[in-house]
Amino acid sequence: MAATRQQGQGFGLFLVGITVTCGGIAEISSGLGKLALAVGLVLMAVSFFRFLSLKPLEGKPALGTQPAASKAVGVLVVVAGWLLVLVGLHMASGVAGRMILALVGLAISLVGVAFVLPAACNKNAIWKA
Repeated sequence: MAATRQQGQGFGLFLVGITVTCGGIAEISSGLGKLALAVGLVLMAVSFFRFLSLKPLEGKPALGTQPAASKAVGVLVVVAGWLLVLVGLHMASGVAGRMILALVGLAISLVGVAFVLPAACNKNAIWKA
């Protein structure tokens, strides 16, 4: 959950803050709900500032800078598959046609996630240097 005591305290404070905020939103019509919402938002803000003050414990990142164009192509392939699923619902009127277009769209998205994006992210990987 947390590597250091400061990270654990910040995360615990965030969990309490988000829980109190959700309770305040649920009971926003009452005075106590408004108070809980305000207190929860303050606790979440304090936890965010505590997160910013933490020093990173990690060393050098595992990946170097990656080419943005390759990653953009991977994201576009994934989005194109998703759009094919959505547009396919309006293109075909029968269940079989919709099912085929949905499966093709999901396959395109899977290719983008499983092959195109990892290849883009591993182009300049630190272990290849």
